[in-house]
Amino acid sequence: MKFDDFIRNGQVRKTYPDISLIKSLYENTLNDLKYLANQKINEISSRKIVANYYDCLRSILEAIAILDGYKVYQHEAFVFFLKEKGEELSSIKFDRFRDIRNRINYYGKDISVEEANEIIEDIKKQIEYLIRKYLKEAIK
Repeated sequence: MKFDDFIRNGQVRKTYPDISLIKSLYENTLNDLKYLANQKINEISSRKIVANYYDCLRSILEAIAILDGYKVYQHEAFVFFLKEKGEELSSIKFDRFRDIRNRINYYGKDISVEEANEIIEDIKKQIEYLIRKYLKEAIK
């Protein structure tokens, strides 16, 4: 599958680079990250916190896609979007996080505190990397 397949299927649509929307997604993500940083990760909260960190990463990818002129309606499309940008490792990581989030949300999977901490740190690194590489100029 390719990113173009998602466009043909209507799961991604062409749009225009909306800088105010990009800035809003960025600012909301930063606020969400601040909120999440203050949450205690334990056996009860770990799955929900991991899912929320995934949403932060997805929001940053949404901002990057909008900057490139795309509105993405299918999370899986971000995997192929990243591949087309030459971000193979980020693509693999995002797909892993997407799978974990889907197992949490749709199949009731639990996440241990240790696993949650590892996933969260990896997601935060991906967010920092993607912002630095793709959004720094747009959010000035």
